[in-house]
Amino acid sequence: MKTLTAYIEYDEQTKLYVGLIPGIVGAHTQGETLDELNKNLKEVLELCIEENPDLLKDTPKFIGVQQIEVA
Repeated sequence: MKTLTAYIEYDEQTKLYVGLIPGIVGAHTQGETLDELNKNLKEVLELCIEENPDLLKDTPKFIGVQQIEVA
């Protein structure tokens, strides 16, 4: 069992949550709720790993997030 970090944003235009898993090509999806997004991310991640099991070997290590202000 391996735990991966998903980056999640909310798109005001589409009113959808959008998520991606860094380091896993193709592991991105969206959902109307966070629960739906989580389910969709698990499904797409399983499909990506099924196609290429080596994807889990070199995933990035999550450190944190920062907010940067610009004018």
